[in-house]
Amino acid sequence: MKTTISTGLFCLTAGLFSISLQAAGNDSDGTSANTWNSKAAAAYLDQRAAWWIAWPSAARDHETFCVSCHTALPYALGRPALRGALGEQAPSPNERKILDNVTKRVRLWSEVLPFYNDEKQGVPKTAEARGTESVLNALILVSYDNRAGTFGPDTRTALSNMWALQLKTGEQKGAWTWLNFHNEPWEADDSQYWGAALAAIAVGTAPADYRATPEVRQGLPLLVEYLRQGRETQSLLNRLALVWASTQVPNLLKPEEQKSIVNEVLKVQQADGGWTTASLVVKDWKRRDNTPLDSMSDGYGTGLASFVLLRAGVPRTQAEMKKALAWLSQNQDPIDGLWRATSLNKKRDPASDAGHFMNDAATAYSVLALTDGK
Repeated sequence: MKTTISTGLFCLTAGLFSISLQAAGNDSDGTSANTWNSKAAAAYLDQRAAWWIAWPSAARDHETFCVSCHTALPYALGRPALRGALGEQAPSPNERKILDNVTKRVRLWSEVLPFYNDEKQGVPKTAEARGTESVLNALILVSYDNRAGTFGPDTRTALSNMWALQLKTGEQKGAWTWLNFHNEPWEADDSQYWGAALAAIAVGTAPADYRATPEVRQGLPLLVEYLRQGRETQSLLNRLALVWASTQVPNLLKPEEQKSIVNEVLKVQQADGGWTTASLVVKDWKRRDNTPLDSMSDGYGTGLASFVLLRAGVPRTQAEMKKALAWLSQNQDPIDGLWRATSLNKKRDPASDAGHFMNDAATAYSVLALTDGK
């Protein structure tokens, strides 16, 4: 009996180790990165997605739920990247629930209430919520279609909904109205730019022939103009999103412009190889409770920066990237499977559900960096 138990434990351990090695991969110079546990990362992301889907505060009309920038969107982008390491052939159950939810809201676009509206939430966020959701819906559906090698009617409808809400006049021409609860990094005064960059990523991820359609030929030049004209005044976080978009949309940035932003990001890399999110958002950002921002490297800053820099062509073998990927490999929580980041808006109880919001995004983008988003 003792021998059987010992052998079983060894097999289980070996299986987890094999999954970790497969996810970590090898550098092109033949050296192996420190291992990380893809199964534990998937378990954390799945658990958080399940909580969000079932959370009463996320519920919306027509038996749908809000798609959040901190949990649902990163999950939809990052969870599929673990499929290869885990031997999965199809979306996870929670991915399927998010896709079904987005598809339902896209099909009922003229009937469903916005995520936030005067009637139900008591805040005048109707237009902002509609613009934000249109971009998130399009990005999620086009990302899944791209992985499947398809371009379905629901994705086309989501993109059409998005283009219909693009601002065509005024100072923000080319962008979308965006939710602003004065929360960094996705719902703040400068987040409209972040949202526009996500829209560009969605358009650039669609098949090339889609860009020849009338709605794209009309809207994309306005979007490119908006992103280019405003780039110099944006935070590094927003310019990272711009670089990401430039890897999908031809001629959005000139090579030297993209390289300049990459170099700026590398300049604020910390000695341990990571980035702190606080160094990427708008300068002089302060928490509402006046507690100090964390100065240590964190999973969101490091995961997002590493993922985008790799997308922009920075070699994995470059010294800065090797240090960044080593930081990610070494800083996954060995028990919970997550990468940690803290709120930029106030000091939160790290054990609370809201205290995990930044961890959710940090874990998804760390996974994308470590897997090259594949």
